[in-house]
Amino acid sequence: MYRSIFWGLWLGFVLYAFILAPPNRPDTADLILRLSTGDWQGINPIVIALFNAMGIWPMVYAALALVDGAGQKLRAWPFVGASFAVGAFALLPYLALRQPNSGSIDAKSSLLRLLESRWLGAVLGAGAIALAAFALLNGDWTDFWQQWQTSRFIHVMSLDFCALWLLFPVLLRDDMARRGMTQGWMAAAMLALPLVGACLYLTLRPPLAEGSEAEGVAVS
Repeated sequence: MYRSIFWGLWLGFVLYAFILAPPNRPDTADLILRLSTGDWQGINPIVIALFNAMGIWPMVYAALALVDGAGQKLRAWPFVGASFAVGAFALLPYLALRQPNSGSIDAKSSLLRLLESRWLGAVLGAGAIALAAFALLNGDWTDFWQQWQTSRFIHVMSLDFCALWLLFPVLLRDDMARRGMTQGWMAAAMLALPLVGACLYLTLRPPLAEGSEAEGVAVS
């Protein structure tokens, strides 16, 4: 049943993005280039913050999905890698294909050790807080609303952010169980604080205990 829900969400997201979302604007390619190269003069700070936040979300998901994938037959890294370009469009198929997995893993690769680092969560969290403050203090919300209604890129990017936020508990539940965590308040806090809460979880979660329950030991 869950697989059908995730596949339905993925299909609906794709159809909405390419059929029902506002049309592309002629300046979209130039806007993406400027956002990517740091040429931000004249760009609404909310758009700048949103674009950069979409670079943090895949790192957050990597810290959960690659650990989750180490205990699955399905490799998570192709989906995580693609999420840096297309966000939830890449992660929804992984959520549809994976099996619930709250078991421990036998060994940690160097990549998993990096993703397990609380320093990574702290750095990502600091970046998320800085972006939120930048948008809230400097952004023009009226202009952003107009762009959201008229630009497919900004419209879909905003929905992608929301999708990644709302889908986070799918992997969070198993990750918490894998670490022996039962604090319901923490899961609620993760949802209450978009992106910042997810980074906070990476900073506060206890280390992953190595065990013998998982079948896979690598992410590649």
